Amino acid sequence: MVRVSFLYPNEPGKKFDHDYYAYTHMPLVQKRMSAFGLVRYEVDKAAAEDAPFLAACHLYFDSVAQFRSAVAQHGKELMSDIPNYTPIQAQLQISEIVV
Repeated sequence: MVRVSFLYPNEPGKKFDHDYYAYTHMPLVQKRMSAFGLVRYEVDKAAAEDAPFLAACHLYFDSVAQFRSAVAQHGKELMSDIPNYTPIQAQLQISEIVV
């Protein structure tokens, strides 16, 4: 299994709409990516003001190929929704889950 993490850096003066992200954007991600093997997702919100990241999202797939197929089909649509919740550019990390 792989985890695809989108990490949103805590950049001074930039906002992140956690409610929109959790309750509008992520359900859209689930709707679009489930057919490509999205198993589940998690959303994190920073618990401290000085955290290095304001928010994060973790998508779980059985393979990187499944994630890439989902992005090829729906990436443009999902990326066009980003300005609705933040101007921050996410950092992407794809990890193989070991344990």
